[in-house]
Amino acid sequence: MLKALSYVPASELDERVFAATVPEDHYLRLVKAAVNFDRCRDILAAAYCSDQGRPAVEPLLLLKLEFLEYHYNLSDRQVMEQSRYNMAFRWFLDLSLESPLPHHTLLTYFRERLGSQKHQAIFDEIVGQARRRGLVKDRLRLKDATHMIANIAIPSTIRLVSQIQERLLRALRPWDPAGVATAQGELIGLDRRTADLSADERLLQQVTHLRQLVTWAESVQQRPAFSEGKAVEPTAVEPSTVEPSTVEPSTVERTADEQKALTETLQLAHQILADREAGQETIRSLVDPDARRGKHGGWYDGYLLDAAVDADSGIITAMNVLSAHDNEGADVTTLLNHEEQVHGNDVQAVSIDGAGYQGPVLHELTKPGGLQVEVFVPPKAAKETSFFTPEQFTLDATKTTLTCPGGQTTTKRRRGWKDHGWSFTFRRPSCAACPLQAQCVEALPKGCVGRTVNKSDYEMEYAAAQAKAQTPEYVAVRRQHWAIERKLGELVRWHRARRARYWGQTRVLLQGLLTAVVVNVKRLVALTRPVLPDDGGGGTVRAGLVGQG
Repeated sequence: MLKALSYVPASELDERVFAATVPEDHYLRLVKAAVNFDRCRDILAAAYCSDQGRPAVEPLLLLKLEFLEYHYNLSDRQVMEQSRYNMAFRWFLDLSLESPLPHHTLLTYFRERLGSQKHQAIFDEIVGQARRRGLVKDRLRLKDATHMIANIAIPSTIRLVSQIQERLLRALRPWDPAGVATAQGELIGLDRRTADLSADERLLQQVTHLRQLVTWAESVQQRPAFSEGKAVEPTAVEPSTVEPSTVEPSTVERTADEQKALTETLQLAHQILADREAGQETIRSLVDPDARRGKHGGWYDGYLLDAAVDADSGIITAMNVLSAHDNEGADVTTLLNHEEQVHGNDVQAVSIDGAGYQGPVLHELTKPGGLQVEVFVPPKAAKETSFFTPEQFTLDATKTTLTCPGGQTTTKRRRGWKDHGWSFTFRRPSCAACPLQAQCVEALPKGCVGRTVNKSDYEMEYAAAQAKAQTPEYVAVRRQHWAIERKLGELVRWHRARRARYWGQTRVLLQGLLTAVVVNVKRLVALTRPVLPDDGGGGTVRAGLVGQG
């Protein structure tokens, strides 16, 4: 239950202590002058019940503690400890010297209560305050991403399969304890029988056993007892041979959490089996099943921290977290759409690195009725060739007939890779008889087909991006792109955004949002700090930030 905002008021002695120990130019004093945290209280209050439950600790206090934690790179325990004796912290938190502090574990519950959605709203509110001051413009957005390493250890494939077997049995125990006991005995016997086999043979038998457990778990889910939230009667029958119709539900009620645990674990098991069939390893760890394998300079396991920055103010206007193998370039539409929906603005242009040079992305950004922004993206360098390029082949208005420079035509086509265009194939006799054949291909392929030409659905978008890259305006915009590289470097170097604090994509997004709030507040302080007279030459200078504190 959330009560009205209440703090123990600072006494006259408290104010004297704060004045003596917290300098006027201390960073936290500048933060209070630049940012109005009180405007976030309505967002926080929406996460609490107004008339039920125990009286809650003031959420605005907890939000400020989160800010201190992320700004000074502290843990929950450390920020509470420093708030007990650090006078600058107490002044910033609006606490008197006698005000008690909550237990550090309350910050964990606070983050869970707010979730990523409420933290997103807080991030948007800080950006909104910058917009209302006229600092954020809509002239140009700079978009880029950096990698975040997941907080996990990567098990071997055999160990991963063993872990999902153990987790599946734990999830099944409330529904059929006797069957689980039998299955655990089988699993121990399997480990002993396969101990002397090669790794590939052991993995094959472990995967086979996992399929049997999945089949059994699916049969448990299909029983009426599962949907009614009841446990089944103990049975000594082999798990793989249990028939739904032979087991009657007991009167023991199960919780919704136990139903959810079995459902989610079964989904993970299906994904791991699908990975084995596809010959890949999508799930890297059961501890953080959202983490993926990706390449950003080098190979890593984790996430992508994706951001859009206002080129004029240096404020991060949108933030998102993707799995490591997600499409970084395509996320630009998510960032811009979110910003425009929240603030009602209209971004005019966006600068992206080479990851944005994708036909679907360029089309989505420039199509009528969509975002309709001007896109500055470095095009891929064309491969040097002495033969005819796909651009020299003419596609008719219906996009069904392709004509080569020699006048030959073909209508034989199929959808190309990623379904982004058509792949046309000419007849071999036509290519062999063409007088320009030596300028088309070095040698005709074997078989009955001639030259194959891929025509993208997005040739107009690619051509527009290539033409824009030749303009002085493009050069001027790309010279500003370094600003987002610097901003991402600040997130990583000074606020530990290189490594994930939490498990799961939504929690890692929460980390990214809080880190971005801290960096945005620093920028707001720099942009709004009072200008002080220069005692040296009669001009004026802006006082700089006091480091990290």
